[in-house]
Amino acid sequence: MPLLRYSPPPYSLPPSAAPRCPGSLLRSPGANISTTPPRGPSTAVLAANRVVLGCGLVTLDYLATVDAYPRPDDKIRSGELQISGGGNAGNALTAAARLGLNTRLISKVANDEIGGTVLSELKEAGIDVSHVIISNGGNTTFVYVIIDKTTKTRTCIITSGYPQMVPSDLSMSNLSAALQDVNLLYLDGYSHEMALAVAKQADLMKIPILVDAEPERTKTELESLLGVASYIVCSGKFPEKWTSISSIPSALLEILLQYPHAKFVIATLGEKGCMMLEQIEDGDDPGVGAADIKNVAESLQVKAHNDDSLPTCVSSKFMRLSSRGIGTIFGRVLIGTAERIPASELVDTTGCGDAFIGAVLHGLSTEMPPEKMLPFACQVASNAERSGRAPACRGNLIHAWLNSSVSNSENSGKGKRKGVD
Repeated sequence: MPLLRYSPPPYSLPPSAAPRCPGSLLRSPGANISTTPPRGPSTAVLAANRVVLGCGLVTLDYLATVDAYPRPDDKIRSGELQISGGGNAGNALTAAARLGLNTRLISKVANDEIGGTVLSELKEAGIDVSHVIISNGGNTTFVYVIIDKTTKTRTCIITSGYPQMVPSDLSMSNLSAALQDVNLLYLDGYSHEMALAVAKQADLMKIPILVDAEPERTKTELESLLGVASYIVCSGKFPEKWTSISSIPSALLEILLQYPHAKFVIATLGEKGCMMLEQIEDGDDPGVGAADIKNVAESLQVKAHNDDSLPTCVSSKFMRLSSRGIGTIFGRVLIGTAERIPASELVDTTGCGDAFIGAVLHGLSTEMPPEKMLPFACQVASNAERSGRAPACRGNLIHAWLNSSVSNSENSGKGKRKGVD
């Protein structure tokens, strides 16, 4: 393998406003997304005028590809080594910025070479890093990522940054400046004390909040954040871990009952796409019987099986949904399908969830209905799974899908999206 020589750029303090210009990207979510607005001019203008603030983790990642994960005491050779910015907040905001949103970040790095490199990549991605805290001393978070070519999985070994981000790092005046003109707040659950401080102020300002609920986070770290969440996105492992309910539809129902402030919860399901439970306050008729949410979800999953090459969405009617021993809400279930990716193009799932969230941030900011937002997010996430070849073609694929499936369905009610009316 040729030796990879790595020379970080010289460290410098970021300017107060980062330029929105093309450049190197943070990992695969941004690398596969063109800077061209994903829909028509009106949507591009709408996206550019929407400010999304993210608060959470940024890292520098060392990604080594191996033929197979090593056994204990093995010595193996890597086939490829990449060094790239990462972290949940960094990746998600990069995807959102590449989709045209005006993005802003609260995070923390050290004044070391790694921190300078991370800030440089964030700025090149078009993210405003003027509110990133820079510690005098310590170290920036970095991660070793081992990508197994055989199983298409990855193993992450994280070295946490020090000192950690805490609320006292950000004065009230700086927090107010960071939240000025913000339309949507994104929290990845890291540095939960800081995240909660930002969330409480955003809640007072009536700013909607999207929380990324990772299964690695503890009850203490997430409980208060979910209490103020307007939207919740989680992996398929989270619902059962949080509720001890094995059925994902029933677990999602329990989550919305626990946190009624949330308008929806989405669980990402890998190659199976995603499942969304949306609730609304109006329209509940107590005289109408409730449908079992597991039966509704199963019927949608049957309808969702298709041969379409691009993601689609199926949806139930708005109805009373219940699960025995849990409770009832008025809402609907939506199933988004994932793109079928040839094995030759699949690398691993690193960053796919962050790319999905970046697309959801875009969808919410541009008022995209869930029926269109879910397949769009699945398409963006699938691009993060692919190999690093021909990124422009994959970017064009997103725009082609949006133009043919989303825009046409607005005009004619047709397209690749399926629905149950």
